[in-house]
Amino acid sequence: MKNFMDKDFLLETETARKLYHEHAEDMPIIDYHCHLPPKEIYEDKKFRNLAEAWLGAGDRFGDHYKWRALRARGYVEDSISGPDDDYKKYRQFVDSMPYFVGNPLYLWSHLEMQRYFDIHDVICPANADKIWNEANKKLETLTARKMMEKFNVKVVCTTDDPVDSLEWHKKMAADKTLKVKVHPAFRPDKVLNPELPAFAPWVKQLEKVVAKPVTTLEELCAALGERLAFFDEMGCRLSDHSLEVVHYAPATYEEANAAFVKGLKGEALTSEELDKYKGYILLFLGKQYARMGWVQQYHIGATRNNSAVMFNKIGPDTGFDGMGDEVFISKLSALLAALQSEDALPKTVLYCLNPRDTYALCVLAGCFQKEGVKGRVQVGAAWWFLDQPDGMQQNMETQMQVGLIAQSVGMLTDSRSFLSYPRHELYRRLLCNKLGALVESGQYPASELDTLGKIVEDICYNNAKDFFGFED
Repeated sequence: MKNFMDKDFLLETETARKLYHEHAEDMPIIDYHCHLPPKEIYEDKKFRNLAEAWLGAGDRFGDHYKWRALRARGYVEDSISGPDDDYKKYRQFVDSMPYFVGNPLYLWSHLEMQRYFDIHDVICPANADKIWNEANKKLETLTARKMMEKFNVKVVCTTDDPVDSLEWHKKMAADKTLKVKVHPAFRPDKVLNPELPAFAPWVKQLEKVVAKPVTTLEELCAALGERLAFFDEMGCRLSDHSLEVVHYAPATYEEANAAFVKGLKGEALTSEELDKYKGYILLFLGKQYARMGWVQQYHIGATRNNSAVMFNKIGPDTGFDGMGDEVFISKLSALLAALQSEDALPKTVLYCLNPRDTYALCVLAGCFQKEGVKGRVQVGAAWWFLDQPDGMQQNMETQMQVGLIAQSVGMLTDSRSFLSYPRHELYRRLLCNKLGALVESGQYPASELDTLGKIVEDICYNNAKDFFGFED
């Protein structure tokens, strides 16, 4: 029987252990997609206790993975994401831990205790008070910035709406004490959804920010251009799109503008109108990204706010999103081809939430490479519900079989929690274990172990640094 989560856990061969401990373990981190609040980074947030750091502040903003597990245990919502007593919420989580057997939360939670707090006790009711007291003592000095520094995080990219003032990024850029480089990332989801009630109010916000009317598609694109230039000046080097499904159809300006005007009026749009409007905007944005040298990311396949009851009770983005199963590859292919035909296809990272689509995305990415650019279009790491051992390993295997994992930009947290950096460790251990198995089984020569070690270092850090254009 193996020891519980010792220094070699998940590393099943000598080669895997060598790759991890000599090449992966100490590589820096580039967290190129996350949902950390910039204000909390700038202010170097100090957490009042372990419950706030681990589960959330009680304001419906926190770790969705943990919340979903607690809901499955039947607890009251206010004691999960809401304002109930912190210790009560903490005890519910610890009391539930033995029942998370086989769930990645079991590994993540123990890694969080070990790596941030140097607490190696099993998380269980018997150890609850000991862990609570020891962790809270560490949190007296373990602030948000210290958490990132502890994991040698070099770069963080937050998620920012085009109308955001980026005031906290401005302050961080001027702060010489901040050891982590924090960049904004352009997240224009609201402009792409004219079918939603939030569309027209968002356009009104955009009008206020640019101090110009936005009543036509031409005016919309001009306003977006202004915001793109502002983000670029603020150090933005990548965008991110959440696409429940890919909409695309060739469209004239008149067709796309008609759909835009209907969206402003709150009128229903047909699927064809959505294809033309969204396709027009994605083409416009893609061209701008290419011109500025940005990377675009497409996160495809989430279904949002599945529980109308809970949406009405506590709002969006609280852990009630799910995995979609709509077909989108042909439209995505047409969109990428349209950008390529104008020599305006930027570097692109594709993610899917349904593992059914990973093979198709990897194969499609291979159709849109470019001379002189390594992995111009590539599939990202396992995302959201898939960033657990099984999902990560399936994603890696697919990238190996029909792509080039050696060009991968590696892992990201996609998290709202400062305690999420051990996800990089989990990814790196699984990567080294999978590559090590190829050597041990005779599928890759042991004489090339130095090359393989360099590949591991590239996937962990170097590829992302070069792909996104970040400086050391």
